[in-house]
Amino acid sequence: MTVSTLKTLMQHFPHDGVVVWIGLRPQRGAAMLSVQQAHAEPITGLEGDRYQGTSGKREITLIQWEHLAVLSAFVGNTVEPEWLRRNIVVKGINLLALKDQRFGVGGAILQSTGLCHPCSKMETVLGAGGYNAMRGHGGLTAKVLQAGRIQIGDTVSVIGNG
Repeated sequence: MTVSTLKTLMQHFPHDGVVVWIGLRPQRGAAMLSVQQAHAEPITGLEGDRYQGTSGKREITLIQWEHLAVLSAFVGNTVEPEWLRRNIVVKGINLLALKDQRFGVGGAILQSTGLCHPCSKMETVLGAGGYNAMRGHGGLTAKVLQAGRIQIGDTVSVIGNG
């Protein structure tokens, strides 16, 4: 397989994804707030989230809905989206394939900035071994390229390489 063919293959997705959950972290250590919609802004991320532009790479965090079942199997208990402290849960598209891509989520355009690795809180939240259960299933970090509203049911679609 040639490089150009592989590059082409990496731009094709069976279908778009969909937003199934949105959460905001109002302050450090506070419980996540589940919301129906949020407004994304460059630099500050989601309005109402505690991020406020501290690193430039983690304006929004996303995790894949299908991975919640995997995590539940690993820890032996149903895992709820708010426990994982990610902002957006997406269903129907492989988030890892969005690494190094620009993608639309509702009215916003995001750029993936890397993998979202678990933190030590997962050991407390998910129980013993929770940190290792999350490894490889933590989702992506992204920055906002274009402001816009994101709501439950919105489409997640690939725009292309960043």
